[in-house]
Amino acid sequence: MTNNNKPTVAAAAPLPAPKFIAVDFFCGAGGTTRGLMDAGGYVIAGIDKDPRCATTYSSNNVNRSIDGAAARFLHYDIFPKNRLYKAGQQEELLTELKTLVQRFRAHAPRAPLLFAICAPCQPFTTLSKKQMSDERTDGRRRDKNLLREATKFVEHFMPEIVLSENVQGIGDLRYGGVWDTFRKGLEKLGYVTGTKVVCTSRFGIPQFRKRSILLAARKDVVLPERYADPLGDSLLVPENDPDSVMVSVSQAIGHLPPLRAGEEHPDIPNHRARQLQEINHRRLSGALPGQSNAYMRDLPGGDLTLDCHRKVNAKLGDQCFGDVYTRMHPDRPSPTITTKCHSISNGRFGHYDTKQVRAITPREAAILQSFPEDYVFYPTDQLEPVARMIGNAVPPRLASFYATYLSRSVTEKNFFRASRRQASRPPIA
Repeated sequence: MTNNNKPTVAAAAPLPAPKFIAVDFFCGAGGTTRGLMDAGGYVIAGIDKDPRCATTYSSNNVNRSIDGAAARFLHYDIFPKNRLYKAGQQEELLTELKTLVQRFRAHAPRAPLLFAICAPCQPFTTLSKKQMSDERTDGRRRDKNLLREATKFVEHFMPEIVLSENVQGIGDLRYGGVWDTFRKGLEKLGYVTGTKVVCTSRFGIPQFRKRSILLAARKDVVLPERYADPLGDSLLVPENDPDSVMVSVSQAIGHLPPLRAGEEHPDIPNHRARQLQEINHRRLSGALPGQSNAYMRDLPGGDLTLDCHRKVNAKLGDQCFGDVYTRMHPDRPSPTITTKCHSISNGRFGHYDTKQVRAITPREAAILQSFPEDYVFYPTDQLEPVARMIGNAVPPRLASFYATYLSRSVTEKNFFRASRRQASRPPIA
């Protein structure tokens, strides 16, 4: 006798169509990628030449549309290979991207293609050349051309929208006008562009972090209301998220279990505090939240101001380097999270709670960067590489806001039809 009443397994619900598909150039640990996914996009791949980011990137960034696959980490050097630079892999990267972009254009023919181009900011910071080796100096000099090389990929694929983020000062002429050159290069290709310097605290991110934003949309698909002027010469760039509120340090990280210096939480990945030397423990023990390090002159055990700082202060008649060995203010957003955010000697990175004499942990720094709390950075038993990834990252919430804005800035078309025309373009010159 047959049983016709066997239980049936419900079919899995189909995944939604993406609002856009994207490629994340210079992806690092995946801050931009996570933001793009949160905005409803499908990230085809992230590209970076640093393999140390691969595990963190792939394990945390799983798409929620099309096939539900993890974003691919493509380990390539974006520069072309030549006689003077043999590590370049531009041609190989182009070959792989051509296959991937065409495949996913077919999966989502009405979704615009977004290129996120957030080049490393180190070439546009003020680190003294005396601190760098010749090899590192050459790398910095070469990396100033990263935006130019990325523009070649824009020219080949002609994505409908482009998002770029970098340090506040990248537009400064002392860096060779790379930001303006990048913008003009996109405009020459048929894009309308806009750029602004914004503060992340105005986007619901618990951090004062000023960044340069550049948005671009192809003129043939951009909506007229996105123009900033009647002539259509520039694109509107929002300076804040009107739906967000300012978030303070205590609101962001106050729920995390307390730690002592050198201690690690057994159940919360990356919640690990750096050890403190005895003299630094004495310094931070006397610090109140939000104050400058002038307090070190009046500690019970005597003046613990660094000799080098004391000399500079005396020479200039001012309190210089006033943020080192200090605590964050609990009721304000944090200062800019840097690659040294786990060290009190590199900025205002002391925990605001005076009962916790320590620097913030990478977990706390990641939250202040707007990463979700389940975003795990690898290797979990190390501080330096994790802090570097967090400090270099684009805040996901910032990327999410601008990706959403850009995806709503273009008309809905059959974008795959246009992409097939691009597939026949010649290789990058």
